[in-house]
Amino acid sequence: MEKRNKWKKKKMILTFAMVLAIAVQFLAAAGKRHEAAEETQTFPAAKETLAAGQPAAEGEEKKENSTNIQLYARSAVLMDADSGRVLFGKNENEQMPMASTTKIMTCILALENGNREDMVTVSAYAAGQPKVHLGMYEGQQFKLKDLLYSLMLESHNDSAVAIAEHIGGSVEGFAAMMNQKAKDIGCFDTYFITPNGLDAAAADESGNNRIHSTTARDLARIMKYCIEESEKKEEFLEITRTQNYFFSDGEGKGSYSCINHNAFLTMMDGALSGKTGFTNNAGYCYVGALRRDGKTFVVALLACGWPNNKSYKWSDTRKLMEYGLENYEYRNVYEPEQLKPLRVEGGIPASGKPYDEAYVEISLENQEEELNVLLREGEQVEKKIRLSKTLTAPVEEGAAAGSIGYYLEGELLKEYPVVTDTDVERMDFPWVFKYIWKLYAL
Repeated sequence: MEKRNKWKKKKMILTFAMVLAIAVQFLAAAGKRHEAAEETQTFPAAKETLAAGQPAAEGEEKKENSTNIQLYARSAVLMDADSGRVLFGKNENEQMPMASTTKIMTCILALENGNREDMVTVSAYAAGQPKVHLGMYEGQQFKLKDLLYSLMLESHNDSAVAIAEHIGGSVEGFAAMMNQKAKDIGCFDTYFITPNGLDAAAADESGNNRIHSTTARDLARIMKYCIEESEKKEEFLEITRTQNYFFSDGEGKGSYSCINHNAFLTMMDGALSGKTGFTNNAGYCYVGALRRDGKTFVVALLACGWPNNKSYKWSDTRKLMEYGLENYEYRNVYEPEQLKPLRVEGGIPASGKPYDEAYVEISLENQEEELNVLLREGEQVEKKIRLSKTLTAPVEEGAAAGSIGYYLEGELLKEYPVVTDTDVERMDFPWVFKYIWKLYAL
């Protein structure tokens, strides 16, 4: 009996040692697999490129896609207001003075930072601004909303300064707000000095000499912000689309009328907003927006002629807007993707057997049915799938596993995160030991 007990004890010790050794081997193997670094893989999509349009049907007239557009403006942009993509550009990144198109930034900042019912007191400096001006005098008071109509319909320079001093405390303070807003919305080639756009030069915060200037791309981007992104976009549109406006000063002694000089509003169906500008240095400038057939375009023009070429800006604006309307259509480029499970290093396999590989199902975090992109015939969208080569346990449900991105001409249009669908626990020593013990000790 004693001999049998000794053998039983010895057998248990040997079994324990064997189980321990096997468990260590399993974990060592898992550890070697774990040494493989997580890598990013790029797979071609099911269709490497997604065609932007279909060939014209037989007998159907094919639209002209040529971008050889002849313009008067020295610098110009046609922008898709939805995505911010430049559809046509001519010297679009060249910094140039922009005259009174400046006032779209003055207006949107005043709407965002002021109360339309505020009373604005006119300073001597504001009252002394050159034409075009309202003709206000020092100490006179106006409602902020009335000055905004004066600013945008008649382009009054004195109204711009009165607004700037009321909102920013001074012209310099307001210019700092303008420059910060420009940076916030991605306009890094713009520098504001005045709220009315009169030609000016000054040293910036780094001591560099700068002129009041922007680029056609930045100017279009500012208009996009005003009509698409700002919380005050509806008020901005209401002001800039008004044809006639009448108001009085705070005491009711002076009566004023404003007429909208933006001829583009009646030039094309769907015209939304716009602002003209002119100085001797800037020449004629314009920025305007149009929405038709679900498409919204912004045109920005700088140095578009000098006297007597006042109508050049309207010709260029129409030409660019028509080009956008005729050649660009929204296409759904979204493609569903069947993603294969990813291997999980050191994870407990679904089979419950430690020598099997562990995998986890993955999918898009947000499933969509459409990704509509404004495209010209012949343009192609590329889909790139980037997935981790492996994941390392423990893995939680919803963990990042990669992404699927849609690109046009190398620029990211939209990216969809890929995440794990379930948890995968780590295969640790206690789990392996328990499994081997059950297998060999029973």
